[in-house]
Amino acid sequence: MTVHFIGAGPGDPDLLTLKAARLIESCPVCLYAGSLVPAEVVARAPGTPIDTAPLTLEETHALIAEAHARGEDVARVHSGDPSLYGAIAEQIRLLKRDSIPYAITPGVPAWAAAAAALGQELTIPEVAQSLVLTRMSMKSTAMPSGETLEGFAATGTTLAIHLGIRALRDISRRLAPFYGEECPVAVVYRASWPDEQIIRGTLADIQPKVREAKITRTALIFVGPALAPTQGFPDSALYDAARPHLLRPRARAGAESPE
Repeated sequence: MTVHFIGAGPGDPDLLTLKAARLIESCPVCLYAGSLVPAEVVARAPGTPIDTAPLTLEETHALIAEAHARGEDVARVHSGDPSLYGAIAEQIRLLKRDSIPYAITPGVPAWAAAAAALGQELTIPEVAQSLVLTRMSMKSTAMPSGETLEGFAATGTTLAIHLGIRALRDISRRLAPFYGEECPVAVVYRASWPDEQIIRGTLADIQPKVREAKITRTALIFVGPALAPTQGFPDSALYDAARPHLLRPRARAGAESPE
């Protein structure tokens, strides 16, 4: 048997990958995080899906061990992509301890779905060419000492902040010295779900806007100049007629280099 860690995507069942759907349909046992994974995603499971939200790590592992003893594959369904804040590392540690095989199937991450909802690219030429994925501690485990908002903000690039909606005032205060109070911010609540909401603002005014919308959880915060209206930046060199590359080895006739 195999335990399949499956990325269920951000919420929309249509964003489930073909492989993920096939595994959920074929595994006799389906365990899912009901607080984040819609019931529609696991409705295709052959048996009754088990919501692990109220269970401890040890209780969840006990269910897996029982399935292993029966020789039954397990679909362990997580929201988004399990490689980011998926809490699979400690599960894998127990699987290795008990010599239980496992595999990982990636899913569409929440930040990608949120960027799609915003209708824009997060990396803009000569504005931001990196994306920092981070989170706030809140009631979760502490952040490593070297991973601070201030340290990431010093790069000036796009930040995608998870688990921080309740700390938005503190986030704005800490980031303003680096980005400026007028730096654009976008908050995406439940990206790809039917009740998805998008709130745009700046570091100066985003917190009262989010408070007015009564958003207190399940939201992703984007901060950075790349979120500004897409004007006043150069085109990417990828499709520049004056810049040849491997698949377009010669510059187009008449093309003028922007340099």
